[in-house]
Amino acid sequence: MKFKAIATALLGAASALTVSADAPKYIFFFIGDGMGMGEIMNAQVYNRVVLENETPLTMMQFPVASFCTTHSASSDVTDSAAAGTALATGHKTKNGMLGMNPDTLAVTSIAKVLHDNGYGVGLITSVAIDDATPGAFYAHVPNRGMFREIGVQLAESGYEFAAGSGLRGTKDKDGNDNGLLKVFEDNNMKISYGLDGYDATADRMLILSPDTDRNWNIGYTVDSIPGALTLPALTRTGLDHMMRVAPDKFFMMVEGGNIDHAGHANDGGTNIKEVLNFDESLAIAYDFYRQHPEETLIVVTADHETGGMSVGCQATGYSAPVVNIRDQKISKEMFAEHCKAMLKSRRVYKWDDMHEFLADKLGFWKSVKLTDAETAELRDMFTNIFENRNSMPDQKTLYASFDAFSARVFNILNDKAGIGWTTGSHTGAPVPVFAVGVDAEKFSDMNDNITLPRKIIGIAGHNID
Repeated sequence: MKFKAIATALLGAASALTVSADAPKYIFFFIGDGMGMGEIMNAQVYNRVVLENETPLTMMQFPVASFCTTHSASSDVTDSAAAGTALATGHKTKNGMLGMNPDTLAVTSIAKVLHDNGYGVGLITSVAIDDATPGAFYAHVPNRGMFREIGVQLAESGYEFAAGSGLRGTKDKDGNDNGLLKVFEDNNMKISYGLDGYDATADRMLILSPDTDRNWNIGYTVDSIPGALTLPALTRTGLDHMMRVAPDKFFMMVEGGNIDHAGHANDGGTNIKEVLNFDESLAIAYDFYRQHPEETLIVVTADHETGGMSVGCQATGYSAPVVNIRDQKISKEMFAEHCKAMLKSRRVYKWDDMHEFLADKLGFWKSVKLTDAETAELRDMFTNIFENRNSMPDQKTLYASFDAFSARVFNILNDKAGIGWTTGSHTGAPVPVFAVGVDAEKFSDMNDNITLPRKIIGIAGHNID
């Protein structure tokens, strides 16, 4: 009996090894653009304290949790193109370069290797589909701003599904149609502006935002834009498409690009809600994993951290009262747009108008308590800028420009929520790595961004140069 028990145990161990040795049929690579541990922990505090969820964020439930360094070939602080290239191809490159090594030689992405070996491929983002991170999985250009060339390479990639806010390379420098959309048509990739136009008979689909003027992102979760695309809806549609056209095996990359945009703006409340939105998208893949646990691998990371976001700041000391962004209903970007519209209007707005708007959209003087000095400062700034029409220096970031009043309003809101920032750019801080599924334990050590795709493709039984 003793020998029989040992034999049974050995057979069980051999069976487990066989399962782990099998290449995963379904691979998900989730990339939170700009999502460091500060971003994740602020979202988790909000999840626990404000939403009163006892269950932590989906990514924090994964059995493997580690870190990843992010430096590029040209800087200790990477840009998204170099970071995307590293995550997609396993090669370092210089900031600004996409899908090429520092010598401008094209390098191959894991998506292409998998596609060449029979996997379906889907790429999804909440920003432009020709942006740096998604572009790194199919494009090879020396400058990330070569949008038409990037778009052409997406059309010619053969990938079955792509989705994002827009294509930025459809017009020439004079604003005329340059034929890019025809390239997609010629390559049998159908374009839908919104999910209502999704064609369940098409082999290849590109989903873009129905708001064609907003081609840089699909809109922030906090703004609740009617009819806007959402990352969870795109993830669900992409997964359904993959199961229809490539049910035997597929690779999906899903990027939460708006996390980065909110980080550049130093908009804490919007950032938190984008991380929660990203995690909701991840939960869709995690549900799929639980139905296919021995056939699926999910890896979650970030291309870099943006903003140097902290949990707690000088204004709050030993406290992180993120409850104070609970009633935020507008992003800093949309708030600034509202302020610009007020300045352009023939109507002369008064402080009472802004007081009401701040109370309604941000909870000021309601759930968010302001001191008399803070109220007086905002009133004086408003009078100076909006009534007396005296200009003050704008706050410029990578994706937006904010008037001085908007900048000060959101500085106060960040302070009230205990959210600190060190920069409006990227940082060189390491980013988290979470994994679950086939051979997930291979990600448990300290990683560099070029090791992640090499591990993924190795687990799949292939190699990249």
